[in-house]
Amino acid sequence: MNDTAPKDPGCEARVRASFTAQGLMRTLGASLVRVSPGLVEIALPASPALSQQHGFVHAGAIAGIADSAAGYAALTLMQPGAGVLTAEFKINLLAPGIGERIVARGRVVKAGRTLTLAQSDVFAVHEGREKQIALLTATLMAVEGREGVSD
Repeated sequence: MNDTAPKDPGCEARVRASFTAQGLMRTLGASLVRVSPGLVEIALPASPALSQQHGFVHAGAIAGIADSAAGYAALTLMQPGAGVLTAEFKINLLAPGIGERIVARGRVVKAGRTLTLAQSDVFAVHEGREKQIALLTATLMAVEGREGVSD
């Protein structure tokens, strides 16, 4: 990762406020676990409401927290007053989402003035052990005048 110094000393508060305003994260029951410059962790408790037909956590829920973790990691390194939107992402699903909770750890790979490349590693936590179940790469863009906005 390149420069991990936040351009906004209030970036953690800005990320937390934006996360709280996200309807999808609230609907999924996701929580913001960690915020630091270039890094964000989001946890999702597994539940039948988030399952697919085989009982695994649905890939849509996994992709949702992975995208948000990458986006918020990018936001931590953006200018004050900027918002973030995902321009593109690709997700590789490596294993079924089996466990008590799913954890997405987003990190910035390269921060730019307009575009940022980030990655989220997603793990299923089952009986205290983590197993990687997905890898997401995302291109995120800074949006001026949309403070704290994340898709």
